[in-house]
Amino acid sequence: MNSHNKTLYLAWQDKSRTRRWFPVGRLDGTLHELGYRFRYIQGALDAKRDAGFEALAEFPNFNGDYHSQMLFPMFRNRVIMPGRADLAEYLRQLDLPEAADPLEILSVDGGQRTTDNLEVFPKITLREDRAFCCRFFLHGWSHVSPAAQERIKVLKAGENLYVALELNNPVTTMALQIQTEDYHMIGWAPRYLANDLMAAVVKNSSYRAAVVRINPQPVPSRQRVLIEMQGQWHDHTPMQSAEFAPLV
Repeated sequence: MNSHNKTLYLAWQDKSRTRRWFPVGRLDGTLHELGYRFRYIQGALDAKRDAGFEALAEFPNFNGDYHSQMLFPMFRNRVIMPGRADLAEYLRQLDLPEAADPLEILSVDGGQRTTDNLEVFPKITLREDRAFCCRFFLHGWSHVSPAAQERIKVLKAGENLYVALELNNPVTTMALQIQTEDYHMIGWAPRYLANDLMAAVVKNSSYRAAVVRINPQPVPSRQRVLIEMQGQWHDHTPMQSAEFAPLV
């Protein structure tokens, strides 16, 4: 996977009131001489209207079209430095090869920092046969039942999981639960992926989900359980809803 030709999205969480996640920006790594491009998307205006989101200091104009030959500092500062002694172990935790580039790392680890409420996630792409594959870390597992948290402790790589639609989530109304085969609800798919992944569940599409890797402490809790979901979308193209439309 090459950074050039890759699209990532930036999500923002309204931590102060609703706890909702909004996709707000799009980062493209391209083959032309400009290198990287950042634009806001419709979700940024939704977040501004519903939760008071303001343009980021590095990208101060919602209608700006930002280009750089190098990865923008806001994203670069979210990637582990190449010379660090623990780099190889960190990439193993993400199930990435040692040659992984910054956008590959961001697409899995999300680039989260304790000092802000931003997270990066990859665009889900379809192959010619309309198959898809995406990876994400389990969200919300610290809020599930004590029995489910004990079940998480004995999860194994390769273990199959169920995906279930939740219609009465107190924060988001609709959400996508992740369950074990013995019906422990262990957490949720990320909210910013939920709408598209729901389509795999409800639109007569085939899919499967499985544990890729378990990272025990002292790995940060947000990177505890890495999950892969794959399948085919026969009548759905991901990330085509209005909230993902670039403003430029």
